[in-house]
Amino acid sequence: MTGPFGVYIHIPFCRHRCDYCAFATWTDRDHLIDDYLDALRLDIERAALAPVSSVFIGGGTPTRVPADDLAKVLAAVPLSPGAEVTVECNPDDVTTAMMQTYAAAGVNRISLGVQSMVPSVLAALGRTHVPANVERAVAAIREAGIATFNVDIIYGGSGESLDDWQATLQGVLALRPPHVSAYALTIEPGTPLAEDPSRHPDDDDLADKYELADDLLAAAGLANYEVSNWAAPGHECRHNVLYWQQGNYLGFGSAAHSHLDGHRWWNVRTPERYLDAVRAGESTEAAGETLDDETRRLEGLQLALRMSDGVPAEALDADELDGLVVTDGQRVRLTRRGRLLANEVSHRLR
Repeated sequence: MTGPFGVYIHIPFCRHRCDYCAFATWTDRDHLIDDYLDALRLDIERAALAPVSSVFIGGGTPTRVPADDLAKVLAAVPLSPGAEVTVECNPDDVTTAMMQTYAAAGVNRISLGVQSMVPSVLAALGRTHVPANVERAVAAIREAGIATFNVDIIYGGSGESLDDWQATLQGVLALRPPHVSAYALTIEPGTPLAEDPSRHPDDDDLADKYELADDLLAAAGLANYEVSNWAAPGHECRHNVLYWQQGNYLGFGSAAHSHLDGHRWWNVRTPERYLDAVRAGESTEAAGETLDDETRRLEGLQLALRMSDGVPAEALDADELDGLVVTDGQRVRLTRRGRLLANEVSHRLR
């Protein structure tokens, strides 16, 4: 197998569950942390991986577990020279000592879950951190010498005005991040947010906030390289690019997903079932599917459309999508208005 190869490691533990979250996370399973990390290490060792080009440790809240123990899990993953290694972090948990431990373990990229820099908006999202902790966390990342970091923010929270969103963008940009991910708030079934229609976002408001984000982030030197992601040159997230390019990766941990050459599968959802499977030496897979060639081709175009490189000219009729795409004769790319309507444009792919 040639080309980039990634590893995703899922940490399912959280102190508090945000109102919009539908991920496989638990706030009452901390007693499983030690055993779970042991199982992760064993599972990774059994996989006998060749050196990988990227690792992404997500969750949940990876900073919920002891940094030294997380470093031992990462040590089980063989890394290619120059591999990108990212850990998602809750700003409240970050300390200089934690970041130094991560850096010594090979972590060279942090993704901070900031969401907003406005306290009332954070409260509406069910977040518990305060903006001052974001500034402290960024200082700790830099002090530890970690090469790059991302700031994750969300727009469209209940009661968030355009001025609030601008304050978040300006507060984030004051930290001089080399990468920003800005996501529209989405309603996931079964979440507290889904059960309260009065808190659901408005499409026109989301569009206004996306355009403001694009203006301010571009002015700060961060280029939009995927619909929801902006980065300084050389700071794009290589692990996420691997996903968008239909690359191969293995997922470890409960509910983690994997993909190999058109076959994808996902692990059992709960940490208890994952632990039991690893201890028994059994497969951790819950289910999977193999894509036929046409489905894989079309999904590949849908993912590529989200990227700044776009899709081959023959994949879309640019004349039918005036204002939504631009073409140079070889590639078709989304305009900013097209990015707002990316899902609709993707239905025109052929």
